Amino acid sequence: MSHHPVLARRLNTFDAVAIGVGSMIGAGVFAAFTPAAQAAGSGLLIGLLVAAVVAYCNATASAQLAAQYPTSGGTYVYGRERLGPWPGFLAGWGFVIGKTASSAAMALTFAAYAAPAGWERPVAIGAVVLLAAVNYRGVTRTAALTRIIVVAVLASLAVVVAACWIPGTADPLRVADGGLLAHGWYGILQSAGLLFFAFAGYARIATMGEEVINPRTTIPRAIVIALAIAAVVYAVIAVSILSVLGPDGIAGTPTPLAAAVSAGSWGWAAPIVGVGAALASLGALLALIAGLGRTSLAMAREADLPRWLAAVHPRFKVPHRAELVLAAAICLIIGVADLRGAIGFSSFGVLVYYLVANLSAYTQNSEHRRYPKALQVAGAMSCVALVATLPVGSVIAGMVMFAAGILYRGLRLLLAKRP
Repeated sequence: MSHHPVLARRLNTFDAVAIGVGSMIGAGVFAAFTPAAQAAGSGLLIGLLVAAVVAYCNATASAQLAAQYPTSGGTYVYGRERLGPWPGFLAGWGFVIGKTASSAAMALTFAAYAAPAGWERPVAIGAVVLLAAVNYRGVTRTAALTRIIVVAVLASLAVVVAACWIPGTADPLRVADGGLLAHGWYGILQSAGLLFFAFAGYARIATMGEEVINPRTTIPRAIVIALAIAAVVYAVIAVSILSVLGPDGIAGTPTPLAAAVSAGSWGWAAPIVGVGAALASLGALLALIAGLGRTSLAMAREADLPRWLAAVHPRFKVPHRAELVLAAAICLIIGVADLRGAIGFSSFGVLVYYLVANLSAYTQNSEHRRYPKALQVAGAMSCVALVATLPVGSVIAGMVMFAAGILYRGLRLLLAKRP
């Protein structure tokens, strides 16, 4: 019998859906439409649907695994348990490099909306340093702050939609300007890989198995509902900004939601959208830095990252070395990458992470099976397909980082075998 403290089951379906929607509808919606429009034009609407379906396959795999292994560490743990240490390592490494790039993308999104022209990179780096300092002191991002951010984001998205559809602003003919298939299926799949970034957070529900009332029915239901809500919100935003700016207009601005609002008679509301985007980016960045520190800690304890990173601060009780190293890495990415590069690189790492999740869930036996194996096959294949169609620079950078990780772990195992 285990003596681990058990979390209380207090969350119902509504709570779980709220957490899922709150985790997804964040800064990604302000960042992902520009690179998606560059890849697919109006076809980003199909890409959005594809990204939602892939997210659903991945979320159900995570839910099935979380029910059997209700521990922290996510797919790093599932991969080790189901497939062995190497797949677990690749999932953890993919998560760490992917989410480090996500953090850079969030900082750059914050700067795109908040910094004066030409000051984007310094402001983005300043935001990372500030939030890393907050995390270092053991200040947890409270649920109350999360709720405030979610309300602010939803309010600013409502302003965007309202501003776009004021009579005389939107032109529905612009939505499919050039045709949905103008950039071909490759462009659509590339946009799906980039928009997948905006659905990040859907697995949050899956990891709450210990705190949900009747998790067997609640978690699957909550995942479907939360994903559907997020997809509808994103679709409404996409159609609204396409009808004002057209695909070329979205592709040409780093702040498409604010640009769509500025284009109409509600120009005064553009700063409200900017504040919503800046808040959402900072909230996401704070959560990412905290989550990254915890996964790195789990990996360092198993020596899959240098054991030196497993240190916990004696006073603040945070993995302080891991957080400082990660903050430095995020600042480095901000220094060299652009938003599209950061999002593509992030999607590469995270898609590898979910590929391992789908393969792990596929191996579960009937006792722990909640979803048909076909969903995991579809999930795994779609992860591979989306990785293959990401921007070439993102794929090369991702492969180099994975090669470095494999080399690191291989050398460590070789040295460990020496007498």
